[in-house]
Amino acid sequence: MDLDELLEDGKRRVSQVVTPGDVITADAGYMRGHGTFQLGDELIASVAGVVHQVNKLICVRPLRSRYVPEIGDVVVGRITEVGQRRWKVDIHTRLDAVLMLSSVNLPGGQLRRKSASDELLMRHMFVEGEVISAEVQSIFQDGAPSLHTRSLKYGKLTMGSFVSVVPALVKRCKNHFHKLPCGVSVVLGNNGYIWVGVEKDTEGQASDSGAAAMDSSPASASVGRGVREKIARVRNVILALASQGLAIFDTTIIYAYEDSEHRAVKDLADPEVAAEVTARARAACLTGQ
Repeated sequence: MDLDELLEDGKRRVSQVVTPGDVITADAGYMRGHGTFQLGDELIASVAGVVHQVNKLICVRPLRSRYVPEIGDVVVGRITEVGQRRWKVDIHTRLDAVLMLSSVNLPGGQLRRKSASDELLMRHMFVEGEVISAEVQSIFQDGAPSLHTRSLKYGKLTMGSFVSVVPALVKRCKNHFHKLPCGVSVVLGNNGYIWVGVEKDTEGQASDSGAAAMDSSPASASVGRGVREKIARVRNVILALASQGLAIFDTTIIYAYEDSEHRAVKDLADPEVAAEVTARARAACLTGQ
């Protein structure tokens, strides 16, 4: 099917899925982007994925690939190395991301220049293996992303479960921090890494939803059995959505969670059960809700 037949119809745009060798368009007026190559006047796909058009530029985004960071993306990552005035973070990209000491909030929210004493205390902030949420601040010339956690909603994530899905399944939304009706908080990273955890009260007052709610929890803090079961159910619901190839955002998670409550948590790993509990979420994706 030619791309010209899939252009905007009013305000609605239909996506075209292509495989390597498929002709995207024979119109010589379009420019070649990533995932395409020119053969005569024809623009042909070099990877399997979805066709995206920006004005006259056409590219194909692979269905399965490593995450390609963009400035402003919310990501969830794991600290892999503590270096000189910087941390290296695994965010499922070709190169590890860099979190500079100057790009984090000091304990207590102090606003001042970072000194040598702060560098000595870097392991008191983040150590290898810890999971954090952050935002992509810039991209270095070699392609490595630079992160920051200057907002209170970013930072260390504790008392929860880490989930990894295909990055293309995480829907880009204005807000990637959600508190679900069941009381569980989720951080949906654009990089396909998702954190499912509890919301923590600070000094008796409910904290804001997002990473700040799960930050700085003491290692000795305990989570009740009921809360752990809810976290496990949300985690398995997300994996069920991913196994069915459905977009992952707050609406689909809530629908699938509600439809799974009559099932045991462990049963959600069964492909037939996963298809059953995600039926309403699939309908929501098809109708664009």
